[in-house]
Amino acid sequence: MFDKILIANRGEIALRVMRAAKELGISTVAVYSTADKEAMHVKLADESVCIGPPPAKDSYLNIPAIVAACEITGADAVHPGYGFLSENARFADILEEHEIAFIGPKADHIRLMGDKIEAKRTAARLGIPCVPGSEGAIDDPAEALRIADEIGYPVIVKAAAGGGGRGMKVANNSDELANALENARIEAKTAFGNDQVYLEKYLAKPRHIEIQVLGDGKGGAVHLGERDCSLQRRHQKVWEEGPSPALNAEQRDEIGGICARAVAELGYVGAGTIEFLYESGQFYFIEMNTRVQVEHPVTEMITGIDIVNEQIKIAAGSPLSITQDEVRVLGAAIECRVNAEHARTFLPSPGRITYFHPPGGLGVRVDSSAYQGYVIPPYYDSLVGKLIVHGRTRTEALMRLRRALDEFIVDGINTTLPLFRALVRNPDVQNGQYDIHWLEEFLKTEPPMDD
Repeated sequence: MFDKILIANRGEIALRVMRAAKELGISTVAVYSTADKEAMHVKLADESVCIGPPPAKDSYLNIPAIVAACEITGADAVHPGYGFLSENARFADILEEHEIAFIGPKADHIRLMGDKIEAKRTAARLGIPCVPGSEGAIDDPAEALRIADEIGYPVIVKAAAGGGGRGMKVANNSDELANALENARIEAKTAFGNDQVYLEKYLAKPRHIEIQVLGDGKGGAVHLGERDCSLQRRHQKVWEEGPSPALNAEQRDEIGGICARAVAELGYVGAGTIEFLYESGQFYFIEMNTRVQVEHPVTEMITGIDIVNEQIKIAAGSPLSITQDEVRVLGAAIECRVNAEHARTFLPSPGRITYFHPPGGLGVRVDSSAYQGYVIPPYYDSLVGKLIVHGRTRTEALMRLRRALDEFIVDGINTTLPLFRALVRNPDVQNGQYDIHWLEEFLKTEPPMDD
């Protein structure tokens, strides 16, 4: 086992990793920018190292500074959390060159799944169902027209190196397709430095379902059920829950088994998430995230399995501590991402928190690094914290969430708490009747009223 883990991240995920490490008896090192010198992860770590000024490129994305912090403190492993360098294959390679363990997958697997075209090819080879579309990058409008005619309109053009909805354009007919190709290519080049795009069938009202997997690189692999992340705004997840209200046990076991077998065959190491669009009873692969997800607590609440603990042990060379037969999905869990944003306009709201009262009680978990007097800096994402609830049934979880949201108080800044108070009372949400477009339509017609 590792002696000391450096956490190359900030905020609630840095605290989350720190807690797992401490429960394994491992010392922790926090890194921080000058904007985060009063952050909770800095206060609670065994050691801390300042790695640069506020801009992420000069601190949390500064690989030489992070490696130097490892050498100064004697850290023998790095956990990247999510975001920042968590899916940076070059970072994983550099750590290996310095004989520092990367708590994550192999660099080759990060590269493979970071290229959406190669990821889709690999998924198809491993037996994972994929969305109909081009087999690879496409730059010939005539070829795009041929494929679109074959699979049927509407179609969507996607950036090969994309993410977060950038480099994605929908075409409803042949007249729109040429413009969609060109605009997606320009946007992809600007956002990712790579103008390769590919074509897929556009699903009108799908759900976003993701399967949590763990692999030990030794032939062992399990799935931990699914999360439904369909409530999204601009392709960014807002509310996640598990199990999905749309799936039954047979569907869960079938798609989960496919994913676990694929992970085993790939020789994948650590935690990952295989993401799908789901419509009319069919799953369609969209991507694999080679890191711990923001919404991983949902799965932890319904399985009782500490995903970050497993990540650390696997990276240290241990086999999986659980078999598929030992995985049990019990009850239901829901997570709300509480951001420092206005609940109507979603404009960022950095600033000082003048009062902070998180909810508590049975089945309530708050993952947050915020505290009364803490200043939310303007340089990073606006996450204040994650509220996660668990109940024996989905109805119980919804009622518990409603109660917890009413208890949650954050003064001094705007937050998205009013949005969640509106969502938890909405009949469609209560009945699980929503898709990836539902939230944006809701915001047009029924914005939250109690901000």
